[in-house]
Amino acid sequence: MSLLNSNYCVNALVAAPSHIKVFSASSDCQVVVYEGKIREKPSSKEEARQFIKGSWLVVVGRTRGAEERRWERRRLPSHPGAGGGGGGAEGATEASEAVEFFYKSRGLYSLSTQLEFSLSASKLRDMDVLSKSDPMAVVYSKKGDGTLEELGRTEVVLNQLDPVWVGKIPVNYHFEIVQPLVFRVYDVDTKFHNVPVKALKLGEQDFLGEATCVLSEIITKQNKSLTLKLEAAGGQRSMQNRGSLTIRAEETVASKRVIEMGLRASHLENKDDPFLRISKTVESGGTIPVYKTEVAVNNLNPTWKPVRLTMQQFGSRETPLVLECFDFNSNGKHEIMGVLQKSVAELEMLQKGRTGANFQIPTSVRSSQMKTLKSQLFVDGFLETTQYTFLDYISSGFELNFMVAVDFTGSNGDPRSPMSLHYLDPSGHLNSYQKAILEVGEIIQFYDTDKHFPAWGFGGRLMNREVSHCFNLNGHPSDSEVEGVNGIMAAYSSALVNVALAGPTLFGQIIDRAAQIASQSVSNNQTKYFILLIITDGVITDLQETINAIVKASDLPLSILIIGVGNADFQQMEILDADNGKRLESSTGRVATRDIVQFVPMREVHSGQISVVQSLLEELPSQFLAYMRCRDIKPHFVN
Repeated sequence: MSLLNSNYCVNALVAAPSHIKVFSASSDCQVVVYEGKIREKPSSKEEARQFIKGSWLVVVGRTRGAEERRWERRRLPSHPGAGGGGGGAEGATEASEAVEFFYKSRGLYSLSTQLEFSLSASKLRDMDVLSKSDPMAVVYSKKGDGTLEELGRTEVVLNQLDPVWVGKIPVNYHFEIVQPLVFRVYDVDTKFHNVPVKALKLGEQDFLGEATCVLSEIITKQNKSLTLKLEAAGGQRSMQNRGSLTIRAEETVASKRVIEMGLRASHLENKDDPFLRISKTVESGGTIPVYKTEVAVNNLNPTWKPVRLTMQQFGSRETPLVLECFDFNSNGKHEIMGVLQKSVAELEMLQKGRTGANFQIPTSVRSSQMKTLKSQLFVDGFLETTQYTFLDYISSGFELNFMVAVDFTGSNGDPRSPMSLHYLDPSGHLNSYQKAILEVGEIIQFYDTDKHFPAWGFGGRLMNREVSHCFNLNGHPSDSEVEGVNGIMAAYSSALVNVALAGPTLFGQIIDRAAQIASQSVSNNQTKYFILLIITDGVITDLQETINAIVKASDLPLSILIIGVGNADFQQMEILDADNGKRLESSTGRVATRDIVQFVPMREVHSGQISVVQSLLEELPSQFLAYMRCRDIKPHFVN
């Protein structure tokens, strides 16, 4: 694995917003600065962070005690066409995915939905002698280390044991992570009534009670409303009735307003593989990228696929957007072809007036003067709508049904050996399979009401000495379902005792079985969407059969998540995960109706800033919505 030359570090970020800068302390020392701060701040300890997308790996770190702090970027060996050797639309996608994932890992692309909490309480304790309590609520998010981060406070409601607070608490909902919440209610002392709530010292107020939940528990309820019993501090049960707290979540309008535009360009100069990047301006003066089109190969008059932007992405109709046209180059040195600045309102006027806007380009590298080009951008279509969101479906009764399949092929190693990927550590340390089941399962389980999960194995030799490529993990001859994530873990441990590892690695039967369950549900109940998690350590040997099964399943309410464990070559998995923009094609020439596969190797993001689960689940809501929208299935009870 060779070190990339320093040019890649700069050129890969040629499309970076202006407030991200890359500079060199020496010829091979690259430091990324975001908003004027070194994000990977050097410390006395050795540190390394990894970000992965497709075949691209970015390593940011330093060597302990070294005089020269060396910051590197490396590229993994990959399939033909990746990186410097790629060309055309496929190469464009591969090269730009590195930049796109870099943005996501820094939080520059929004992966969240904006919510607002409305709070009310009932039958609070009366702490005042001559009057009733004056309650205020405080909302916290609970981090992985157990510390609390305050999200917001309500106003103080005077003399009231059944308060309905007016102030809203903003919260970002992330489907791909568990978000524990803590709600605390205080009685504010009379002498502090003129103090702004943000300035109140909570230790000086009377504690009335607290409640805890996970954000998913709120948004999966009808009307996104949940009532919790208030307890003593730390969740300890209290002999006294402390009352109850009701939380109602609402999506902000910005999450639902969508514009769709048809963009094309004419008379582009000199270059031939153009793509657009759209960024919104921020108050600090910089820009944040919010959308990137596909590459139009060998076309100086391109028409790109329709652009969909939410109000959450573009801000307001008056927010200036920077539209930049780049010429794609497979070596990562994408050249600017032109830039213009228009708000959404101005883009709509271009469409109504059927006129174009001229691109501009700096007269020289160091000059701030702009030269107007004859090349123009046109808006051929403009539509503004309110879309149904993922939460609209979930809160109206739609479910995500979880299924899991585990690799029992011999390449995992003898489960009795500590070197095996299937080794069950007596100390309780989880192996990679257990971690994957637990981390994905604890997210999906909140969206499945009965929590009865089909669990299978493949590539194992059963008690009858036959090798099976789809057997029930619990050992039952006909019923594959287990109860809850703990049931999956128990069935997995039991199967390691009763099933011998064999092979080869075949996915086709597992996917067909999951598709059969999803197909049966279509005719009976359109409110179920199925998630199949496949955990594997090796190269599949039935690639074409697997592709055929995926293409067939793409018409069904099904998404397939694949986690690769161990050190095998997972190059074929990248083919199944159609992130390069090309949909899979079966052996009969049928093309998948949509992308339903998401793959991530556990080793490559295990120590990164975002978890395996986040990498794996970030596309699930969009896959769910793509299925519902293409079949015109609407959520129930939506106002």
